[in-house]
Amino acid sequence: MNIDGNPWRTIWLERDGSSVGVIDQTKLPHVFTTISLSTCKEAADAISSMVVRGAPLIGVTGAYGLMLALQEDPSQSALERAYRLLISTRPTAINLRWALDRVSLRVGAVKESERVAVAREEASLIAMEDVAMCESIASYGFDIFKKLIKERPAGQELEPLNVLTHCNAGWLAAVDWGTALAPIYKAHRSDMQLHVWVDETRPRNQGASLTTFELSREGVPHTLVVDNAGGHLMQHGKVDAVIVGADRVTKSGDVCNKIGTYLKALAARDNGVPFYVAVPSSTIDWSIADGLSEIPIESRSEREVNEIQGALISSNSNVCRSELVGVQLSPFETRAHNPAFDVTPAELVTGLITERGLALANYESLKRLFPEEN
Repeated sequence: MNIDGNPWRTIWLERDGSSVGVIDQTKLPHVFTTISLSTCKEAADAISSMVVRGAPLIGVTGAYGLMLALQEDPSQSALERAYRLLISTRPTAINLRWALDRVSLRVGAVKESERVAVAREEASLIAMEDVAMCESIASYGFDIFKKLIKERPAGQELEPLNVLTHCNAGWLAAVDWGTALAPIYKAHRSDMQLHVWVDETRPRNQGASLTTFELSREGVPHTLVVDNAGGHLMQHGKVDAVIVGADRVTKSGDVCNKIGTYLKALAARDNGVPFYVAVPSSTIDWSIADGLSEIPIESRSEREVNEIQGALISSNSNVCRSELVGVQLSPFETRAHNPAFDVTPAELVTGLITERGLALANYESLKRLFPEEN
């Protein structure tokens, strides 16, 4: 994707072939910098601290993390230790377990002397597959956008399509393209007139800091809104569709995504606005059916709620300095509860946009697209 006219991906093998480069997303949108990961622990820390985040990218980083671990020690015990360390970093996103299992299965079948090369090959394959899946999601989602415009009342065909999204499910959350933002990029590059309402997405503000960063660099018209404005916009006919990503989708179609997604789905249902979830198949957990009872919800640090990060503004202008500062929002003695995700029941989901097409949020429809799954 595009940053200041240059093509980027979120993760890459560096020239030495033994370290991994990533974009430090904790510094965006004000500071663009990259980090080199040379050990499994560094990969795990990058995931847990959200230097990298987003379910697809977490999975790819975890896969490369196993490669980094095997470079230090190719033994089976070292592989198992690295697996446990990486899987503990983000318990909700199913892509991480999916990717770790793929690499572990491949390297477990070869000699220790071959494990590093096999892990590198499999992690790179997972990364390439992620790009292909996300680009396919872009095409199927674009078709939905075209259908929404075609179904408009006469005289409204040329008005911009207004899409509301929550959190960041763009290319920063994947290797390239992204999930929920991928159809938006495809539509924009095809000269469709559209506008994106961007939820700021408290408490980590991934919408305000990351989605706006992406859309700005791509030249996509957008407006930032507070999370609680979504229902108001829908009531007044200013949202044509809601599209979000997910960290885990059950086989019955329940969707686990960034906290606040459930409220958007409720508002969309009440106002007759279609609510779509864009997910690669690596995000579908075929082992569980009930999202409310079976998906572990990560609880993160109170500091993410009580504090906020931003860039200083020069006193005599609107220009931001590159210096980032943290600000305490609440009284120091105030405790906070910080569940990172919520679960949207399948009945509130209009459709799941996958790399194989659109599915209804139920087992039968998903199974028709993915007959090979149990």
